[in-house]
Amino acid sequence: MPTKHGKADKGSQKWLQILVNDCPKLLDREICGKLKSSPGKIQWLSPLKCDGYKEYRDSEFLDRLEISLSKFPRSRFWPELGPKWDGLGKADKGQILLVEAKSHVAELRSTLGAKNPISLTKIHSSLNETKGYIHRSSEYAVDWTTGVYQYANRLAHLYLFHKLNGLDAYLVLLYFLNDREMASGDTFVPATPAEWESVIRYQDRIMGIRQRHPLSDRIIHAFIDVKDIEARQ
Repeated sequence: MPTKHGKADKGSQKWLQILVNDCPKLLDREICGKLKSSPGKIQWLSPLKCDGYKEYRDSEFLDRLEISLSKFPRSRFWPELGPKWDGLGKADKGQILLVEAKSHVAELRSTLGAKNPISLTKIHSSLNETKGYIHRSSEYAVDWTTGVYQYANRLAHLYLFHKLNGLDAYLVLLYFLNDREMASGDTFVPATPAEWESVIRYQDRIMGIRQRHPLSDRIIHAFIDVKDIEARQ
């Protein structure tokens, strides 16, 4: 079901809402040059002000994108209460954009919280299948459910969209720079793309993900400075 957050007052949620609703060209510019082919015009479908800034998951996010996973249904791949997408977009040339946004490093850490045995079996099976596609071995030992689970399940859904259903889909990992509102205590708020990239490389390394793999050209790392957003307000 869609989740209604309303207008966010801080963090990556706030900045993504502003980008999508007030200055989408800044977001488009950062993404378009990194796609495999020209997208034409991008239509942002969430989080929209006119839609209560809703974020979508499960069958609702497929309906929002107006797509059907006819070759391999989502229900066979993942249980209900799956990933809730920070943003969704679709280009007029067919590219599908699944967006995950971060403004500080602590947001990267997450662990699987599901308890239902049937759900756990399905999740582990799909993560292992995705891992096997990336590593060419389903026996790769790295555990993707502890610490890096959110990134892992986003990768799994990219695999579901692109590999299993043949869709022109991309995972857009959007990193904000200089979000000083979130800086407190030991919270690391990157100020440059290079600072984010060092964290990204570390995350990939502990997951056993090589720089080049079968999904790497479907993953877009986008960096936007909140100062550039503020300058357009």
